[in-house]
Amino acid sequence: MKKNILKKTILYTLSAFAILSIALAIHLYMVIKPKKQADDTTLSMARFDFKQPLTSNDASKISKWLSTQQGVNNVLFNEESGIAVFSFYPVKASADIILNKLVASLNYKVERFIPDEKSIKNGCPAGF
Repeated sequence: MKKNILKKTILYTLSAFAILSIALAIHLYMVIKPKKQADDTTLSMARFDFKQPLTSNDASKISKWLSTQQGVNNVLFNEESGIAVFSFYPVKASADIILNKLVASLNYKVERFIPDEKSIKNGCPAGF
């Protein structure tokens, strides 16, 4: 009788250990699995801060110019704050290349805004 209870206890203990080990392995895989690479459907956002006063004509000109760039999906421009936010496909375009082309083509004083880790965790860095 005691052997039977001992066998059942060992069997249940090993079964629980195996199930918990499998659950731990699945959890670790889900937490540290490799990040998905960008594909044709991946959208990214970028923000450009203009460091000079802009008129409504400037805002329109910049918005139209950004909209015509390859890979740019949508452009939002706040004339009062001098901030342009746009979405783009990273497989077709790069925000840094777009910035360099913008400065070369339109000759504006502009910087790319890259939020710090704290800002990313707190919310949307668009900052309108």
